[in-house]
Amino acid sequence: MWSFPAGEYKAALQQVASCEESLNSLQDQVELSSERLPQIVAVIQNVTERLEPHRYLQDQGLYTDLAVHQLGQELSRLEGDIGDIHSQLNNAQTQKLSKEVGKLLKDVGRMQISKTVNMKTVKEKLRYLKNSAQSCRTIPKDFRGQDRYCLKGMMSNISDPVTTKISPYGKTIISGSWGKQAQRDSEGQKNSFWVQPLLNSHIWGNTVRVYQTYEDFMASTKHEDFTVAPTFTDANTIDGPSAILYGEALYYHCYRSADICRYDLNSNSVKRVTLPGTGVGFNNKFPYCYYDCRANSDIEVEADETGLWALYATVGNHGNLVVSRLLWDSEAETLNVSQTWETRIFKKAVSNAFMVCGVLYATRYMDDYHEEVFYAFNTGTGREDNSLSLPLEKVAKGVASLSYNPTNKQIYMYNDGYLLAYQASFSTPFDTYNRK
Repeated sequence: MWSFPAGEYKAALQQVASCEESLNSLQDQVELSSERLPQIVAVIQNVTERLEPHRYLQDQGLYTDLAVHQLGQELSRLEGDIGDIHSQLNNAQTQKLSKEVGKLLKDVGRMQISKTVNMKTVKEKLRYLKNSAQSCRTIPKDFRGQDRYCLKGMMSNISDPVTTKISPYGKTIISGSWGKQAQRDSEGQKNSFWVQPLLNSHIWGNTVRVYQTYEDFMASTKHEDFTVAPTFTDANTIDGPSAILYGEALYYHCYRSADICRYDLNSNSVKRVTLPGTGVGFNNKFPYCYYDCRANSDIEVEADETGLWALYATVGNHGNLVVSRLLWDSEAETLNVSQTWETRIFKKAVSNAFMVCGVLYATRYMDDYHEEVFYAFNTGTGREDNSLSLPLEKVAKGVASLSYNPTNKQIYMYNDGYLLAYQASFSTPFDTYNRK
């Protein structure tokens, strides 16, 4: 007599149930993977789009190592997720995703290795060679410190203020420039002093006040006002605390442009030149900052024993200070840029700067009553020194402008409505510094 195989039937039911459970689990995994696939595709597309700017920055030399490193970490995590899904599905779509993320990882790896290490070294060497070429090209003998004016050496000390005066426009005008006429062989304005206030929003100005003697300046009498532009929005308006009186002309940053203007005190005419560089900063792109940013201090003009200089920053030099030498051709009546040097000091990490004998000096904020000269860049050699520590005493917190005068070796500060002057001292022979 046949009997029902109850035991085998029970075992078969258990196997079916187990199989059904496995199928349900696999189905859940497949469904989960299918749901994640569009998300992963979107992530890859997002990462690809985000990588494009880095590729552009890589080609332009403007990449950021940290951003690329973070992108690499994210791609590595994504590669692991895709690997898990590929082991379950192993279809054409997962294979394609694996290849795409692998390619992206290789791209990031090439950026990190070839650019972060090799290209930085090459670019720095290129910058140094470019600066050296500028130093050797058409430079007069006195520029390398070979004449009597530049044998006094590197600046070694700055005195306490030898002049302290409230601006003739009052303490409420906190931004501007001032000083003594800076050209050594000037006749018409030989001993004149001047003040250039930024009367509109502490940013723009259109006048300069000139005193023929120091006594007149201190007494605020017998002055002459010159109007360089008819309004505060004219193309020739003074933009930022940028001016210097050199001979019988005022040089300054032209209104909302990458240009330097020259206003002739005798003819009232204005000539201009555009500064070289990729993405010259103006309109608060690269102002002096360190502690507080000084509005529209992107571009300024300085004078020293060797002539006139423009100090500014460019996108091409990563926001670092750029030094260009200015030349006025009196016969052709044109303002020109003869040479340009690129430094490695970030302009927004500097509170102000000035030139002495072809050497750029930069300052930083110490406290409300002190600044410090901490950095020097020698255009004669293309070398820098960031070990300086020369204190500057002040009477107010903000520094609008700093300028050196080669006729009396004094430094002039526009200090939030106060006008201060200091005596500079020198020690290390300039020629010795050039050979370092």
